[in-house]
Amino acid sequence: MKLIFISGCLLVAALNSIAQNNTFKIGGNLKTSAAKNIQAGYEDYKRIALNIWDYAEVGFKENKSSLLLQNTLSQHGFTIEAGVAGMPTAFVASYGTGKPVIGILAEFDALPGLSQDTSFTKTPIEGRTSGHGCGHHLFGTGSVAAAIAIQQLIEAGKIRGTIKLYGTPAEEGGGGKVYMVREGLFDNADVVLHWHPGDKNEVTYSSALAYRSAKFRFYGVAAHAAASPEKGRSALDAVEAMDNMVNMMREHIPQESRIHYVITNGGKAPNVVPDFAEVFYYVRHPERATVESLFERVARAARGAAMGTETKMEYEVIDGTHDLLINKTLAADMQTNLEKVGGITYTPDEILFAQKLQSTFLGKIPSLDSAAIVTPLHTDKNQGSTDVGDVSYVVPTVGLSTATWVPGTAAHSWQAVACGGKDMGTRGMIAAAKTLAFTAIDLYLNPALIKKATDEFNTLKGDYKYKPLLGDRKPALNYRD
Repeated sequence: MKLIFISGCLLVAALNSIAQNNTFKIGGNLKTSAAKNIQAGYEDYKRIALNIWDYAEVGFKENKSSLLLQNTLSQHGFTIEAGVAGMPTAFVASYGTGKPVIGILAEFDALPGLSQDTSFTKTPIEGRTSGHGCGHHLFGTGSVAAAIAIQQLIEAGKIRGTIKLYGTPAEEGGGGKVYMVREGLFDNADVVLHWHPGDKNEVTYSSALAYRSAKFRFYGVAAHAAASPEKGRSALDAVEAMDNMVNMMREHIPQESRIHYVITNGGKAPNVVPDFAEVFYYVRHPERATVESLFERVARAARGAAMGTETKMEYEVIDGTHDLLINKTLAADMQTNLEKVGGITYTPDEILFAQKLQSTFLGKIPSLDSAAIVTPLHTDKNQGSTDVGDVSYVVPTVGLSTATWVPGTAAHSWQAVACGGKDMGTRGMIAAAKTLAFTAIDLYLNPALIKKATDEFNTLKGDYKYKPLLGDRKPALNYRD
């Protein structure tokens, strides 16, 4: 009986090995098919991305950008649910039926004040005030390309399940995904994939900073600044008093914190005591609880400033996002796929452009060869924030970045805008699309991978019940006005 038992175990192991090899072979064939599909659509996807780059629409104003992506998906059989979660430019595109449900995130908002053409010198485009300094024109289009590749495999009967493309507006300070999470739009997803333009090829293996933002508004009394200043109460004085107190507070907060602000309205004329002034604040920290504590200290500084200047104060929370839960199970799988896809190699003309662009950078300049290299999985400091963090608290989530910019390019810069309008940007986008599609194929073919990722997610989240840091406010549709 003992020999029979051992033989049975060996037989089961052999059958499992055969099944795994078959799955690997099938998956390889499907990935080859998906890659060919994405590459065949390169010119179309490039055109879409550059159209959105040219639109350069800021958060919650991305009407043409969102519609272009929706129409592209609709032409490939996706069912579109538009204007979701109270946001006119948000949408969910679905294809297929049943489980698993794999989601892919797509962004498309630009940044104000970053108008730029594709040259290696700072050259704003006349008549344009915004630009894609974070590459979201590539983000949205690349995600759509990956979703269409999966749609074609489902349509051909090669895989079963549902693919969902989430069109998420206003990532840059508007928190579009937070409202979609709050609305329950991710509740039936099994895994969510995302990517982001960057200057290197790597899977996201570090968390993001939680943050909360708000506009603090002060109301005073106008008066002639020379003839009757005693009759006025300056709202600008209140803003400056608040800023001074917050700046002194910096010495007494955790060193990982980040607090920054811009005065969005400081009055209209020096000889008029301003009766209205506004300052826009961001408060960040790796832990969401600390963000809430620091934000309250900033709010107390605002209240004190109003009291000391005899003005009135109110504030409006604009956005708030969670830190990012890193799912190592999904990251390991995506890493394998990114290594299979690889980075991008520059043409001689691109090398010349990149060298000239790098001459405008500050600090250490990386090698141009790094655009072709895939970085090993590693933990690093991430001082940025993203509303993907909120998604990661309700569903297992994983993402990557690819080299769409010249190595060493800073995000939110005119240099990033310039790179995003060139072939190097769209080629990096295609590498991301292939990696997303490959990872999705693994998930469709391997239920055990989803289960392992879900188990890890549940452990990471623990007993925490998701609560949006922006509260129950409606989307700040005019926050860019």
